[in-house]
Amino acid sequence: MSLPGTPEPTYAERALSLLDAASSLTVRAHGERHDLDTPVSVHGSRLRLRVPLDSPLTGAATGATEGLAVVVDLTDVAPVAVRDRVRARLTLAGRLHLAHLAEDGLSVHLRIDVAHAVVSTPYGTGALTAADLALATPDPLARHEAALLTHLADDHADALHVLTRLLDRELLAGRPEVRPLAVDRFGLVLRLEHPDGHRDVRLVFPQPARDAEDFGHLVHELLTAAHQGLHANRA
Repeated sequence: MSLPGTPEPTYAERALSLLDAASSLTVRAHGERHDLDTPVSVHGSRLRLRVPLDSPLTGAATGATEGLAVVVDLTDVAPVAVRDRVRARLTLAGRLHLAHLAEDGLSVHLRIDVAHAVVSTPYGTGALTAADLALATPDPLARHEAALLTHLADDHADALHVLTRLLDRELLAGRPEVRPLAVDRFGLVLRLEHPDGHRDVRLVFPQPARDAEDFGHLVHELLTAAHQGLHANRA
């Protein structure tokens, strides 16, 4: 968890970012589970997804004139191998509508009007309304996060250890393994793994990132700060 006053995404932003980056999700309707491999188009509290024309969801939505009551589940898993890789779980409830036939003639676009949602992380849970989601936007790094983190882990392990100079020395007792856990426009979260547990710490960027290109410049600024002995916030 973060110290009070540490800038980080709101629960609504986390929810939309998870949806924006998702390539799969589960839809529950009429007591049945439908595991879908499909990207999600996010428009505030309205979601669009594409499913095969012969999908059971297509038939159910076609027969529901006022929309089909559904629950959507997504699990946010860290793209880098760490202990306890589940970073968040998102559950949304709303109504599913048939939008229109896709251009290929073999699939359809479905719309989900979200009524409310719940985001659960290891550090807390947030309940959201449709209005909360309508006022939020996905994080600009959400779609690039997996690539940025795996690049850091695979090609810049040395830089990660330099960044630990920003942390309180007590956090580094026992020489934990350092892995990149998450990134958003406000900063980079590192996972410090000890044999008997782990700790997550947030390194706050000097200013919020506007896009993926900003990420490299901001990490460079953190590395510069590491050489100056500055301290970052704990997550």
